[in-house]
Amino acid sequence: MLTTQSMVVDRMILRKCRIDRETFSSPAFWLLNTCFYRYKVFSIIFTIKVFIKCASKVHSLVEFTNIKCESLDKTFCDFEYCHLKSVNRSFKYYSLKVNLFQLPITSVQVNMELFKGGNGYHPFLYNATLDACKFLKNQKSNPVVGYFYGFLKPFSNMNHSCPYNHDLVVDKITTEFVNNQITKVLSFPEGQYMYKMRWMAYNIIRAEFRIYVSLS
Repeated sequence: MLTTQSMVVDRMILRKCRIDRETFSSPAFWLLNTCFYRYKVFSIIFTIKVFIKCASKVHSLVEFTNIKCESLDKTFCDFEYCHLKSVNRSFKYYSLKVNLFQLPITSVQVNMELFKGGNGYHPFLYNATLDACKFLKNQKSNPVVGYFYGFLKPFSNMNHSCPYNHDLVVDKITTEFVNNQITKVLSFPEGQYMYKMRWMAYNIIRAEFRIYVSLS
């Protein structure tokens, strides 16, 4: 029910709008007036919800700018392909395949290092070397390594522990996925980045992978 005070205010507004007392007191008018206020409140709430939803989608944009893959021991492994593909202006992905020539592989180590651009690339926050066989047996053992491994896991057959008796494939890691990892899972400041991985077997560096990313 409307309070006496609110009814007085409504009467004053209606007089100002030159609506007579007879119209004001009719049930039809009150029904229409109530529906109007409900519609107005609903419209405001809906507009706020849409604004909040749109605002929540405003985030940094990740763009792949380059990718480099190099075998440092071609008797042990080599890249069949390593490429960056652009489907359109907003959708890019990269893929690679490493052919292994001395199977099975029972000892794997990985060095992961992050660099930030600015008068060249300089080490930034993370530089870790791990026993990949041990880590893949217990992926919760190192949260930082787990975060970076999360970039590969959904797109790669490197998802089990040693031994490896097959070639290694990373298939179509997209800018959209990387954008979510960098801006929502763990935020990074804007800038140019380079992520480098050195893949080792039996403690000898066999290959190196670099990807260059722009975050704006």
